[in-house]
Amino acid sequence: MLEEPGVRAFRLGVAGPVGTGKSSLIATICRALADELRIGVVTNDIYTDEDARFLRAEGVLPAERIRSVETGACPHTAIRDDVTANLLAVEDLEQDCAPLDLVLVESGGDNLTATFSPALVDAQLFVLDVAGGGDVARKGGPGIARADLLVVNKIDLAPHVEVDVAGMVADASGARDGAPVLALSKNLPETVVELKAWVHWLLARYRSGEHDPLDPGPMAPHFHADEGGMEVVHSHADDGTVHSH
Repeated sequence: MLEEPGVRAFRLGVAGPVGTGKSSLIATICRALADELRIGVVTNDIYTDEDARFLRAEGVLPAERIRSVETGACPHTAIRDDVTANLLAVEDLEQDCAPLDLVLVESGGDNLTATFSPALVDAQLFVLDVAGGGDVARKGGPGIARADLLVVNKIDLAPHVEVDVAGMVADASGARDGAPVLALSKNLPETVVELKAWVHWLLARYRSGEHDPLDPGPMAPHFHADEGGMEVVHSHADDGTVHSH
């Protein structure tokens, strides 16, 4: 069970496909808010601590406030199916660096079905980018549809990849029934101001007890390429039912 607001840091999950700019977005949040909030970060990679090393090298936070989890499996497993490793990392971070106001938990890069368990985070942010294609927002999925905020990232690159940002944002808003969508570039200060304001707004709701963590629902059916001609069999159902691809 989640603790009462005010007892611990607010936990914000950041998910999205590979290459959409999750680590860069976290660095942007840290730069924008480091003078106002006490922030910690837990990153997820399958076999490395690459994202944590990137953030330390950027100097966005004291190095001890950036921790890494090597999931050793599909990225969503450690943020949805069995959150133990991440939960322990977050709790250790909060204990070692107390007091913290905000802990950002970065998922490993996954597909459009990735969602965080509400047992791990209080809210979640899903990241797409214009380089992934202007039509990707229309494809939906739990991450796009039910995250607390959807970010369309790297909008300064849109002219180079022939994407209509306004159209992509409109498609995203439609897929989310009007829930918030933010068009963002770390190089456009006005968009960073919007992101910063959203984080402050959500943190205030959490501290006042107005925010309830949303369970985005179970993972949608999805595919991981097989290896060596073997089927990939795994389960996400609460009853333990397995399925193969």
